[in-house]
Amino acid sequence: MKTTIPISIKIVLTVFCLFILGNTYSQDQKQTNKTLFGKPLKAGTINPNNGHIRCASTEYEQYLQGKDPKRMTSAQFEARLAPLIDKYKAMKTTSQSGGIITIPVVIHVIYDGEAIGVAPNITDAQVQSQITVLNQDYRKIAGTPGDNSNPVGADTQIQFELAKQDPNGNPTNGIDRVSLNQTSWSDIDIEATLKPATIWDPSSYMNMWSVKFTDNTLLGYAQFPDGSGLGGLNASGGASNTDGVVSNYDVFGSNDYNDGSFLLDATYNKGRTMSHEVGHWLGLIHIWGDSPCGDDYCADTPVHHDANYGCPTVVNCDANGNEMVENYMDYTDDACMNIFTKKQKIRITTIINNAARRSSLKTSTKNATIPLFANDAEVKLEAYFPTGICGAVAYQTIQNVTIYNRGTSNLTSATIDYNINGGSNIVYNWSGDLATNKSATFPITINSASNGTINITSISSANGGTDQRLTNNTASGTFIIPIPPSNYAYTSYDFRLQQDKYGSETTWSLKNGSGATLYSGGPYADKPALPLPELITETWILANNQCYTFTINDSVGDGICCGTSGDGYYDIKTNSGAIIVTSGSSYTSSASKTFTTNTLGTNKFETSNDIYLYPNPTKGTLNVRVPSDFGLPNSLTISNSLGQIVSRKEVSKENDLTINTSTLSNGVYFITVLKENQKKTLQFIKE
Repeated sequence: MKTTIPISIKIVLTVFCLFILGNTYSQDQKQTNKTLFGKPLKAGTINPNNGHIRCASTEYEQYLQGKDPKRMTSAQFEARLAPLIDKYKAMKTTSQSGGIITIPVVIHVIYDGEAIGVAPNITDAQVQSQITVLNQDYRKIAGTPGDNSNPVGADTQIQFELAKQDPNGNPTNGIDRVSLNQTSWSDIDIEATLKPATIWDPSSYMNMWSVKFTDNTLLGYAQFPDGSGLGGLNASGGASNTDGVVSNYDVFGSNDYNDGSFLLDATYNKGRTMSHEVGHWLGLIHIWGDSPCGDDYCADTPVHHDANYGCPTVVNCDANGNEMVENYMDYTDDACMNIFTKKQKIRITTIINNAARRSSLKTSTKNATIPLFANDAEVKLEAYFPTGICGAVAYQTIQNVTIYNRGTSNLTSATIDYNINGGSNIVYNWSGDLATNKSATFPITINSASNGTINITSISSANGGTDQRLTNNTASGTFIIPIPPSNYAYTSYDFRLQQDKYGSETTWSLKNGSGATLYSGGPYADKPALPLPELITETWILANNQCYTFTINDSVGDGICCGTSGDGYYDIKTNSGAIIVTSGSSYTSSASKTFTTNTLGTNKFETSNDIYLYPNPTKGTLNVRVPSDFGLPNSLTISNSLGQIVSRKEVSKENDLTINTSTLSNGVYFITVLKENQKKTLQFIKE
């Protein structure tokens, strides 16, 4: 039996191995020298062979202890959990079928508009390979990499299956693709925004997320079970809207099943990051107990000196034998892992029979097959996040729509009905060729004078006939009209960057409207001791009448401010120093600013009295007068007094500045004249 040694990670609440604002354990492939949760990183956390930092659980737990004095110590938790473990030692797990528990799983594949198979939008085959590996490892399936001949090796009797029903009872393949118009995700953003926005009911599904981490050295993390008041389990184990397991897209799945489309890391490519993190989700802690020669409370796992990396042979702390480096709860390479033990199984059994949002999964039927129809199209709106971008057109935005085939016949055509702000019906005719559970995404251009709502009201036909399932034919979402970038009547700018101590976390770039990088910097060297690094200053000479985007990133997600080691900052000023284009320091993972350099200035167009309408009021023809020194505008948009767009026309010649209003009802209207990133709105009356 192992000697109980106090461990710094209080299993009470969370399993976490990279900083996250929730209750979690995680794996981290590599880090730079830095503070974690406001305290210096301990040297023992760093892999001496390669400098990798795989876990920050101690630092995270200290942070949580400071925020929540009610958190139990690990000793208190284990004392309360022990009687429950004893109760289940001789008891078989109960489930849907003969002691085997099947957990319905939803995989949220988070991407940024990329095609399927382009990072980080991993393919269905890569997703399915991860489920295959989980089943091999947790069921100890003979003849697979999850099998072993160790006498304490166990079939945990837990298995996993992609969901066949979504939260509304409609058919799904258990893969939820979500485009969120964000290139990468920090731990803070994931907890505060991503998870709550995408999670399916965690009492019916195990939620897994495949994402692109902002910190590309992070492998994954999981939230520990929540007891919700159950004796022996902590009531503060974590919020329900963050419960699940997250990994970087390139460690999700196994190369053993690569069909040529997989996007996997060179070392962590056997799916064992998820085997490890799901172990945390089911109540297991690291095999070394998160303390040198610590206790993982499983008597049949040898005492470990610490985490192991690579594929080593290590004599354990009491010199009675080798450490179990092949255990899924160590930090060895994927190819070296292949065992859960009998005592680890008991611990998992205890959790799955008692913990809230774990025990309910035993009776969830979300993996049960439901009747399918031949013609069944499903429509989804991708989440919309407005951004100031080069080329933003006032009163116009793009909304992406995805259509799925949930029928048994190939889907070759569909008619989609939608409206903007509850207005008149608009028809979109889609055509293609989608096999079952495959999808296609297409854009809808929204012309509106104000922010509002797009409503997909029906799929009026599928394959030329009636869509046989109506419950997945509607969707609604808000949209925001993009604001054209701010203009500055200068072509020379001064950039300043004061780094904090952790320069290796900071990168920045300035790109033009074509996406070409004109100026960039970082990552920089770390400077652990004060004073802070020397101030970086640059002068940028930019072309006139162009659009530019400045972006600054922090790989850890804590910006460059607010540390005990001194504050960093950045700013961009016009060469005169009179105008600040942008500045900041506490920007978490990323901040950006888009601006233009039209030295004529936007106000000259917007405030010009030489742009006007005539005759006004009008009974028929309306003319738009724009001085020749401005050049032809790009477009003319007419909206009514409610802000609803009535018509819009592109301008390519002088005659396009004449408008026939005979079809308009009598009343007050507004016409917006758009010239590149400048606009002027004028009122007219139709009599």
